[in-house]
Amino acid sequence: MDYRRLGRSGLRVSEFSFGSWVTFARQVDVAPAKEILAAAYDAGVNFFDNAEGYEQGGSERVMGQAIAELGWSRDSFVVSSKVFWGGDKPTQRGLSAKHVTDACHAALKRLRVDYLDLYFCHRPDVDTPVEETVRAMHNLITQGKVLYWGTSEWSAQAITEAHAVAARWGLTPPVMEQPQYNLFVRDKVEAEYRPIYESFGLGTTIWSPLASGLLTGKYNDGVPQDARAALKGYEWLREMIEGQEGRARVEKVKGLAKLAGQAGMPLHHMALLWCLQNPRVSTVILGASRLSQLHDNLKALDRKAAMPPDLMAAIEGVVQNRPADPQRF
Repeated sequence: MDYRRLGRSGLRVSEFSFGSWVTFARQVDVAPAKEILAAAYDAGVNFFDNAEGYEQGGSERVMGQAIAELGWSRDSFVVSSKVFWGGDKPTQRGLSAKHVTDACHAALKRLRVDYLDLYFCHRPDVDTPVEETVRAMHNLITQGKVLYWGTSEWSAQAITEAHAVAARWGLTPPVMEQPQYNLFVRDKVEAEYRPIYESFGLGTTIWSPLASGLLTGKYNDGVPQDARAALKGYEWLREMIEGQEGRARVEKVKGLAKLAGQAGMPLHHMALLWCLQNPRVSTVILGASRLSQLHDNLKALDRKAAMPPDLMAAIEGVVQNRPADPQRF
């Protein structure tokens, strides 16, 4: 496992990290979670991603109990939470100072830690002044409850505004962003954020590197019953796969699979390694509901040298979606 700096910060995170969205507390309870987390940790993974909105806090409870039972030294791992979707009441949602603070305290309890390494604003909140959110995050940092704060799926303009507010009032600015990034979703990471990587030292902890499983090839012949897209509440994902755009992407997946086969690797390994080729990616968040899935994904690291320029060019020839003037390789 190699490690990359989280933007301009001094924190080094593993190139592959582990996130529990959809899986923990929905598909995975504490016992299998311990096996998965232990395997990731033993392989060198040091960043474990979570959020208050994952199974209404259940994902954090499972992760917190599993890590506590594994007995890891607190200085050997990085854990995150995200704030936005905490509940149905007005004070349980958004990025007000109250909810940002309450959600942090609740996450600390669920994860069974004294501080959060990373704390993300899970989405922008148009109903809360950005200064209020920045100040709330700064206060949590000065209290020692959070080390670094960042954003998820914010626009470059919103991140710039947060930095301006922080500079104006001497507050702590955001360090990292968690955007979706994969072979089919590229514009934000490669184009929109291009002006702010150097100016703010932005780190990225990318999610959905396999496009919710599409880039494994498992949806090439429809949606299997045991797939994430078949779960109740994820009808939007099924539509994304079976809709007109989804069917077009499936055809591209078939072309990508041929390239991967010619390169001597599985399609999902090629897709994960493609993400790592971008130096602006600090870490690629993996998900797994089974130990075998995690082991398989981690094996992609054995083929890091198998992504030569001609393969990268061939991939571009299949997907044909490279942004103009991208900030990439």
